[in-house]
Amino acid sequence: MSKKILVAYFSASGVTAKEAWKLSEAAGADLYEIKPKVPYSSADLDWTNKKSRSSVEMSDPIFRPEIAGKLEGMDQYDLVFVGFPIWWYVAPTIINTFLESYDFSGKTIVPFATSGGSGMGSTNEKLAPSCPGAILMKGKMLNGLLSQEELKAWVKSL
Repeated sequence: MSKKILVAYFSASGVTAKEAWKLSEAAGADLYEIKPKVPYSSADLDWTNKKSRSSVEMSDPIFRPEIAGKLEGMDQYDLVFVGFPIWWYVAPTIINTFLESYDFSGKTIVPFATSGGSGMGSTNEKLAPSCPGAILMKGKMLNGLLSQEELKAWVKSL
């Protein structure tokens, strides 16, 4: 029996969206965009401004931005890739919102991220409490460096 795969992603500027699409093609997976109920503006994403929306959200570890819509049929997926840009060395808190919106018990979750310069940091440590009962795999940085063949090999290795 083959696994049913989902690639769910949040993309603030389009970079993660490109990587999510490439990964979904390589994995033969369904693709789902995690959209904030209130879209982020450029000013919201200004990480150098301590009063910007993203800075305020990321300074409060229990903050959960609302998501627009809900994916129906999450129970059909066995393997869920969750993609996002790295913010402050972790996933944006909207990823916690997404994970806390579904029951991932018994499912495998594989994070992937994009970043201009940082790695995954303590991403898994911060995401684990949001997906109890799931198998949370080590994530991977996807910054346009992997070919379709390399992505296919990575998916197959899971």
